[in-house]
Amino acid sequence: MATAITTRGRAPLSLPPLTLLPLLPLLLPLPALAVDWLVQPSLRLRETYTDNALRAPGGQAQSDFITEIAPAIALIGNGPRLRVHLDYSWHKFLYAHRAGTDQHQLSASADAELAKDWLFVDGTASISRSSISPFGPQVIDELPGTTNESTVRAVSISPYLRHRFRGLATAELRYTRGAVTSGGGLLSMHSDEVALRLAGEPHGGGWSWNASHDARRTRDSKVAPQLMERSSAGLRYPFSSKWAATASVGTEKEGYDTTSDKAPQGRFWSLGGTWTPSPRTSVAFSTGRRFFGRTYSLDARFLQRQTNWQLSYGEDITTMPAQFLRLGNSDAASLLDQLWRGLFPNDLERRLRIDAFLRYAGGLGPELGAINYFSHRYFLQKQLSLTVARATAKSTLLAGITAVDRTAQTSSGIDSVLLPGVDLGSEDRTRQIGSNLGWTWQASSRSSVSLNAGVATVRSLSVPRRDSTVTVSAGYSRTLQRKMTASIDVRHTRHTSSRGGDYRENSVSATLAMRF
Repeated sequence: MATAITTRGRAPLSLPPLTLLPLLPLLLPLPALAVDWLVQPSLRLRETYTDNALRAPGGQAQSDFITEIAPAIALIGNGPRLRVHLDYSWHKFLYAHRAGTDQHQLSASADAELAKDWLFVDGTASISRSSISPFGPQVIDELPGTTNESTVRAVSISPYLRHRFRGLATAELRYTRGAVTSGGGLLSMHSDEVALRLAGEPHGGGWSWNASHDARRTRDSKVAPQLMERSSAGLRYPFSSKWAATASVGTEKEGYDTTSDKAPQGRFWSLGGTWTPSPRTSVAFSTGRRFFGRTYSLDARFLQRQTNWQLSYGEDITTMPAQFLRLGNSDAASLLDQLWRGLFPNDLERRLRIDAFLRYAGGLGPELGAINYFSHRYFLQKQLSLTVARATAKSTLLAGITAVDRTAQTSSGIDSVLLPGVDLGSEDRTRQIGSNLGWTWQASSRSSVSLNAGVATVRSLSVPRRDSTVTVSAGYSRTLQRKMTASIDVRHTRHTSSRGGDYRENSVSATLAMRF
């Protein structure tokens, strides 16, 4: 990748209005400090032929030629008290047999220290296409939209006070404002959360304590406001330099009306431990009980010279808007960042390379395989994820598998407007399993080969329905000039469903990418 425009200064750069808006609260004037900025404008021109543009069942498929014009900008700022990451693109699609469309894609995050050791602020913003239902045709980037997709916009901003009181504790008081909206008003959610957290200083023997209180009010356009409150206290006691025990107790209260006789509130507890045999390996585990039953958690990480592993399991009450507020690929980006530090020492250019790889690999990451379909309901979600990244000077591989079990805690009637063509009972309990692989090999200094594959299966455990989607793609790219790359890609997608509507789609694309 060619070196992008790099500037160094004492003030934030001006951004286009669309990309500036979500980050405006984060780019307020800061005390004088040096920040390294990297700005990378680019333009992608792509011509695609597909034999099934609308993902229609066999016998109804219609071919089409698609011309894509996609200007983009990547902006990365890195300083001691300000960090900004933004990846924005606008896509104009021209179709031979139907009206043209356009779409925006945005992934942005930032954090700043406004007053040293006291006042901080961070935030995220995203714009993406998403499936409305986990069943039926799923989103494919350049193909026209179907009735089963919409554009989702998610923004969060979080100012907070944090200070260490020596000999006592580190205190943090945080306010978070989140919003998720979609086209057509299908989703419109705003939440306000206040959280107080205390982390005690280590005492004799190394033991420490923590305490927290959270209160969150959620306003959804389709349901009454909901209030969540949670208080907890915990202890950590080290047995050695490698082993430590953890324990916590508390109370919680969810504000939704449950479909069962069990109230969504009560006391909770957990017992667990951590094992840290080296700076490159860590395992944290726990078991406990909450109002919905027994709970388990696991977070294991293992870093080798060329390979990075991450295994996690968790259980929690959540909503689909809350899932949209999470930036996708953050875990996968972190794994690659650790592996590529030796290969690409420059922090800013390394981040650009990671973004390019994840974008081309179809957004591989632990979240993929868990379709965040539209819903106004509360769910009990249990998620197991394994991600493996391997990087050498010649090749990069990223593989992941995710299993997600979701059980609805509230009535399905509220979603009748969202999914008029789907049996709502099919989403009372769903199980999704997704596996993905992305691989790139640098064949020479000017050419590379890529292979990407993904399998996603969603099954309803409440009614007999099972849908599966398989996608395989391969590509070859060659650098024509220092800032110009040409590539050709082929893709095959197959979708099957026990309710009918099976389809296949094949495409070939030629792309010219330019950086400025």
